[in-house]
Amino acid sequence: MTGEDDFATGRMLPLLLRMAAPAIAAQTVNMLYGLVDRIFIGHIEGIGATALAGVGICNTIIVIVAAFAQFVGGGGAPLTAIELGRGNREEARRLFGNGVSLLLVFALVAMAVTYLAMDPLLRLVGASDATLPYARDYLSVYLLGTPLVMVTVGLNPFINVEGKPIVAMLSVLIGAGLNMVLDPILIFVAGLGVRGAALASVISQGASAAWILHFFLRGERTLRLGRGCLERGGLGLDGHSVRKILSLGISPFAMSSTEGIIGLVMNSGLATYGDLYVSTLTVMQSTMMICSVPLSGFETGVTPVISYNYGRRDWGRVREAFRIVFTVSSLANFLLNLLMILFPGVFARLFTTDADLVASVSRTLPMFLTGMLLFGMQRACQTMFVALNQPRVSLFVALLRKIFLLVPLALILPRFVGVMGIYLAEPIADATAATVCMTIFAKNFRGLLWAGSDRAR
Repeated sequence: MTGEDDFATGRMLPLLLRMAAPAIAAQTVNMLYGLVDRIFIGHIEGIGATALAGVGICNTIIVIVAAFAQFVGGGGAPLTAIELGRGNREEARRLFGNGVSLLLVFALVAMAVTYLAMDPLLRLVGASDATLPYARDYLSVYLLGTPLVMVTVGLNPFINVEGKPIVAMLSVLIGAGLNMVLDPILIFVAGLGVRGAALASVISQGASAAWILHFFLRGERTLRLGRGCLERGGLGLDGHSVRKILSLGISPFAMSSTEGIIGLVMNSGLATYGDLYVSTLTVMQSTMMICSVPLSGFETGVTPVISYNYGRRDWGRVREAFRIVFTVSSLANFLLNLLMILFPGVFARLFTTDADLVASVSRTLPMFLTGMLLFGMQRACQTMFVALNQPRVSLFVALLRKIFLLVPLALILPRFVGVMGIYLAEPIADATAATVCMTIFAKNFRGLLWAGSDRAR
């Protein structure tokens, strides 16, 4: 089993693969939470296409809510790994305890606000009279599991910090496997439709959260909940720890939450042309997940290794890790996206049998994914910015693609080329952001390894 000693001395390529493989498997299976829901919902007789559009609209809000967990998982976990690399275990425990408390606060606030403003929010992100009932049915049930989602997304990266990638993988596999079993039972056998899909997700997230909490409540490990954590003052919210977590976590939060903002802008724009175009975007974004989610799992697995060695000031191992991460991310991303560009109809039929929807996706998906061919390079650089505790540049890169480029383009281009302008905004933003990110990294990488190594203190 991989542990902290391996982070410092293990051969880099095998070490990164051991850490990344379970995380990739976990994220890939976790992707099935949403995809399986959409596959079954899209095949509900008579209402599949409309219900699919409603659930796709819900996803915009769900992404924003779940993104708050990235403050803790994406910010707190790398900081904790850096402190462990420095040998500062008490500070690592303090960061972990504050992260747990932050998750609970975020969960309660996000759930309350979303329930109170549910219908206006759904209208805002593109729900029509036809799709609103399905969106409301799904979201009203799914939100009940918000604390469970926060625990699963926010605390799982800390299991990797402990050097236990297999445990982290199992936390996701348990929930995803249960979800795949429950979906057809609750949707079709019990006749609950989209409510059944949402209920299956809530139950499954509960199983994953229980597994993770069990891990941190039992056994001898550096990061532990329970009486020992309380005695050391690990739980609670102290300003210093919270500021550090939020400062680095703002970039992963922005990367996740802006997906919701993009969904808001694009869905509301597409809704003016008809629900078919909203369904098309739902299918294409689901297809993109087939590529982006495994890459996200790879980043999750390798980040603790990079952060730990950055804390130890072992620049040679950090450089070696970057070369591996850049190569793997770039090649895997390119090949997966190329496959979807060449065979768009095959991927469309995973989610629907509606002939008009399949034809619409087949026309637009190749163009939609063109810019994503370069995105693996950006993901590699972005991973390094977070792992090396560079919050400002990491935040800029996260906002560049989606807020500074994609949103304006999605609003402006339809004025000139109609509905296709909304889809065209994606590849232009992707290619531009990837180029800028790689340029910034190439100019600053050497300095990042030497400057600011005490910044997380």
